[in-house]
Amino acid sequence: MPKDELLQLAKPRPLLDTRGWAMFLGLGFILIVVVPLLNMLPAGNSALHLPDYLVPLLGKYACYAILALSLDLVWGYAGILSLGHGAFFALGGYCMGMYLMRQIGTRGVYGNAELPDFMVFLNWKELPWYWQGFDSFPFAMLMVVVVPGLLALVLGWFAFRSRVTGVYISIVTQAMTFALLLAFFRNDMGFGGNNGLTDFKDILGFPIQAPSTRIALYIASVVLLGICFLACRYVTGSKLGRVLLAVRDAESRVRFFGYSVTNAKLVAFVMSAVLAGIAGALYVPQVGIINPGEFSPANSIEIAIWVAVGGRGTLYGAALGGVLINLVKTWLTGAAPDLWLFVLGALFIVSTLLFPKGVVGLAGQFKAWRAQRAAYQAASSKAGGGE
Repeated sequence: MPKDELLQLAKPRPLLDTRGWAMFLGLGFILIVVVPLLNMLPAGNSALHLPDYLVPLLGKYACYAILALSLDLVWGYAGILSLGHGAFFALGGYCMGMYLMRQIGTRGVYGNAELPDFMVFLNWKELPWYWQGFDSFPFAMLMVVVVPGLLALVLGWFAFRSRVTGVYISIVTQAMTFALLLAFFRNDMGFGGNNGLTDFKDILGFPIQAPSTRIALYIASVVLLGICFLACRYVTGSKLGRVLLAVRDAESRVRFFGYSVTNAKLVAFVMSAVLAGIAGALYVPQVGIINPGEFSPANSIEIAIWVAVGGRGTLYGAALGGVLINLVKTWLTGAAPDLWLFVLGALFIVSTLLFPKGVVGLAGQFKAWRAQRAAYQAASSKAGGGE
């Protein structure tokens, strides 16, 4: 390859081109400005009014989009199919839930200012040491980042250092989330057992069920979705992103050239876990509960399906897949709940067989098919004219 081309490839890529920035800012304006105004300004009986119940639902979709981004960062760009991202999501959610439980104070069923209701019911005498500090919002938000990130660091260090790859890393991460599921179901763990954490009252002093608070949480979710997307674009466009792509396609060659595959994978894996934890923290106050069911291995598998259907290795495709699949899920679980799992499985099979590049790759596939057809017709007509 010529030297000029090599230098061009070595340059950091811009986050977005002009068209990309226009689409990003335009969509951001609609989601951050237009949607809240449609909820607040039109009368309740107006066709333009966005019902209150849709605001947290849209916020939940934004959290799912962040979660899909986090998996695409390691699966789409580093080739690490993690089936444990539901665990990082749930850990971030539990950190937020612990903060919200500490804000209840004497307003709980038992009126105990120090202990959550489930601890009083189980005859706990004092607050466990690992609950200390969660009455502080900054500390809780720090734990939202540290707890999933630390777990990913430890797990990733042992796995990548031992060169665990392919389906084996998927099994290891799925085993991790199943182990956490069993642990958090235990009442003596101090996280509410199978009921989890719920009955939240307020966040930062604002009533959590108030329409204004729900809008603020929705806006925070959309803003952080945009920030997480740009952060992922920065990483994937950097030198690290190129190394991750090389690791995905030919790991042994990357090792031969002297790059630390372990460190590259570890950075991406930890960052991915942190993003999943942030998504979980935003999710909990909008749905009002966090329980061990979020650790279910089926949830992590579903996240992989979002990414596959949307478009692996594209970031925006993964986020779109997270939103689209959950839109279908919301509608179908109400209209025909028994069909949902069959539809989900069919979507995964169809996307794998017919459009492996996901929904966002359909346009490219269609253009390639048309170009191929036109070339075939031109060759056929030329051959016929030659005769």
